[in-house]
Amino acid sequence: MATPVSRAPRDTSQLLLGEWACLGVLAQGPNHGFAVAQELRVTGNIGRVWSLTRPLTYRAIDQLIARGYVEVIGEEPGTAGGNRTIVAVTRSGRAALRSWLRTPVTHLRDLRSELLLKIVVAETNGVDTSALISAQRIIVDDFVKANRGSRDVVTSWRHEMALAAKRFLDKLD
Repeated sequence: MATPVSRAPRDTSQLLLGEWACLGVLAQGPNHGFAVAQELRVTGNIGRVWSLTRPLTYRAIDQLIARGYVEVIGEEPGTAGGNRTIVAVTRSGRAALRSWLRTPVTHLRDLRSELLLKIVVAETNGVDTSALISAQRIIVDDFVKANRGSRDVVTSWRHEMALAAKRFLDKLD
């Protein structure tokens, strides 16, 4: 017999990166889902780091509404008929986003996706990243030290990735 899938919302620490990306776009100001989806296209400013299709964007916005991170504030006429729902970030949504943007990434494998997304979202919203970069540098330095000198191929790979991440962080200062 199949295990039932829970439909309960994840807790706030379990937002998906796409949900954080949507929250980051909406933190710039109230908007509708289609405009958020445009920003999250592969060619969009945030989408070049973390892209979402339009259906996934609307799903992420629904999740953010369910968590109370964004709320519906009105409607406007759409260009292809029907109305567009305008949503805005709530106070708790802004607080969650600020906290997420300050928290360094703990796994080396997530630096390219999560850290880069945090930096781009922060820059897009005029948030200073210096504290995040400093905290991330400490974690990356630990990766460099922990993986130094091994002949194991996986550990050597991790060491090289940590060194590359260290160079990247150094360039951000």
